[in-house]
Amino acid sequence: MDPLSTARLIYVAPAAGLSGVGDYADDLVATFAPHFASVTDYRIETEGAESVRDVVRHRRRVRDLVHAEARPTVVHFEQSSGSLSTFWASAVDLGQSAIVTATVHDPPHPVWWPLKTRGVARNRALHHAVHYPARALHTALQRRVMKGRTVFALTDTGARSIELPYPSTRTVAARIFVPERPTSPALSERPTAVGLFGHVYGGKGFDLVADLRRAIDPDIDIVVAGRGTASLPTVPGVRVLGEVNGADEDAFFASIRFLVVPYRKHGAYGPSYPASSTITRAFAYRTPVVCFTEGSLAETVRRGGAIGGDTVEELGAVVNAAVHDTVRLRELADAVDSVSREDALSRCAITFLDTWRSLLSHRAGLETARS
Repeated sequence: MDPLSTARLIYVAPAAGLSGVGDYADDLVATFAPHFASVTDYRIETEGAESVRDVVRHRRRVRDLVHAEARPTVVHFEQSSGSLSTFWASAVDLGQSAIVTATVHDPPHPVWWPLKTRGVARNRALHHAVHYPARALHTALQRRVMKGRTVFALTDTGARSIELPYPSTRTVAARIFVPERPTSPALSERPTAVGLFGHVYGGKGFDLVADLRRAIDPDIDIVVAGRGTASLPTVPGVRVLGEVNGADEDAFFASIRFLVVPYRKHGAYGPSYPASSTITRAFAYRTPVVCFTEGSLAETVRRGGAIGGDTVEELGAVVNAAVHDTVRLRELADAVDSVSREDALSRCAITFLDTWRSLLSHRAGLETARS
């Protein structure tokens, strides 16, 4: 008998619409659900603006859900750099019978700023005063919470980055899935344009738009879309759409030949190695990527469907050389299609499901031996 069929899954993640992690969670938990006897999908609606009271409330609620039944239970947390409640809820004593796992979205750390409540976040100086000097202490705390647990990273690079600071944690390399989207026109049939897409915040590269405009030939349009982009400074020769969803998102990707991803993930707190949901969104529309060759993005370039560079000028040169090259566009489209099929949702879910099966079977074997 499949051990998942008699187990319950308690799935803890940010609410949809608040972050890319919450949006990612919607599709993934729906894929997990048919394999379990029951699923409790618990979402953190305060993600990104949490008070201490919110964190305590979510901790108690998750603990109560776990202890409500005695049957085999998997508790899975989606953890990212600023997700307080999903981290602190995982730090509660959830009992010996529950199997606790997590996806670490911003490796190597489950959470980078474990004290970044709404009040702390309002004051930039206070935020850094609270977190920067205490980095070693916060890592030690997370090492203690993660000891003996299994966590998932969404790239091979991310999984390797966790192993050094968290040697007592078992890390499984999974993949971030490519979602399903409507068919887009062939690359050579799209307008001669490139785009930037995503949620505007530090490290996403939106501050480099003016530099990219200078590096990319003037006959190639630049279109920018995503949450928060409407407030970006005006740059001549750059068209800003603001947030796009549904048919507007479909139209955005149908209007560009490349997505430019100028992410930098080496900040004052150290390098991070996240998988990019922006890239998987581009691949869903069979759109190749031009990106910096660093961190997990280097892995994306190696797998295919992306071209890398080390500077803005190199990204511009790549775009200028490839955007009119029909042979190169066809090669890139084929590579994107191959990766997208390999990283389809149903295939990516298998790594999680098989890992949970193994953990449940191992736990059942231990309990049988003790009895």
